[in-house]
Amino acid sequence: MKKITIKDIAIEARVSISTVSFVLNDKGEKMGISAAVIKKVQDIVEKLNYRPNMTATSLRTGKTRSIGLIIENISNQFFSVLAKGIEEEAGKLGYRVFYCSTDNDDDRAAELIQSLLQANVDGFIITPTENLEKSIGQLLKMKIPVVLIDRYFPDQEVSHVVMNNYEGAYIATELLIEKGRRNIAVINNNSGMIQMQSRENGYIDAMKKAGLYNGDLVLHINYHSTEEEKVEEVIRFFENNKSIDGVLFLANYMGLAGLQAFHRMGIKMPEDLSIISYDDHYSFRLHSPAITVVEQPINTIAVKAVDLLMKQITNENDAVVEKVLQKGKLVIRESV
Repeated sequence: MKKITIKDIAIEARVSISTVSFVLNDKGEKMGISAAVIKKVQDIVEKLNYRPNMTATSLRTGKTRSIGLIIENISNQFFSVLAKGIEEEAGKLGYRVFYCSTDNDDDRAAELIQSLLQANVDGFIITPTENLEKSIGQLLKMKIPVVLIDRYFPDQEVSHVVMNNYEGAYIATELLIEKGRRNIAVINNNSGMIQMQSRENGYIDAMKKAGLYNGDLVLHINYHSTEEEKVEEVIRFFENNKSIDGVLFLANYMGLAGLQAFHRMGIKMPEDLSIISYDDHYSFRLHSPAITVVEQPINTIAVKAVDLLMKQITNENDAVVEKVLQKGKLVIRESV
């Protein structure tokens, strides 16, 4: 099958090759090309299913129309759905997405940034690891477009899109209190990342307001431990704190480990224990009883992250740092 070129488009549209080139590079209006001609060329491009030579385009424009997406763990449902949303939104704008996982490893995250820089991506959307601030700073010094998602560094001036994690945890804890629970535990990881700290702070403040806070009911699980190790740690924690009647898991993978632990322990929900987890998961909907969750606005985060990155890519000299805080949603099911 013959490869379609811009010359073929120009012949069918009865315009010059330069006109087609201007339209393909979004410079039609700037070059004084009429809206009717721009639409005609665009329609023919779609009709002929034209695909530009990315190497040639990169050499000519210095752009690859590609984005580097670095997330924590593509196997985690939250991040896989987020990555899919970013890929779809970028695709609408003609951008490819190269994505990879860090497993929350600082060295791996830094290496991935360098690899994607060598691939000459036009910008980055990153879920940063705990100590990635220096690498992010280097991108900013190089004036590489970058947007952080899910988490950020409070002292760094970089665009980011995150959920209001404090509010989500606060409201979830209030619900458990309203349901009559008094010995409410919180299960967090030990990463120290800002979003996890914010969630824990929301829980603490809600408990203190109700006069119920007990520091002994706070568990920090090693992020890098295996799933079985997480399950065993939850079991030990609950065996040592038999008064617990409610629990807030601050990430879905910890919630899933908790469900396994409670099954082994014979704990009934919500009779013995009320449960809420951050981040929805298909298993939470299938579980009996279905698990109440703090749901993040994943699609909204994905769309906004791409939007902020495109602003930086297209306005290289006038890029503005934007810090976006999205509102989550408490989805009440049967576990409370």
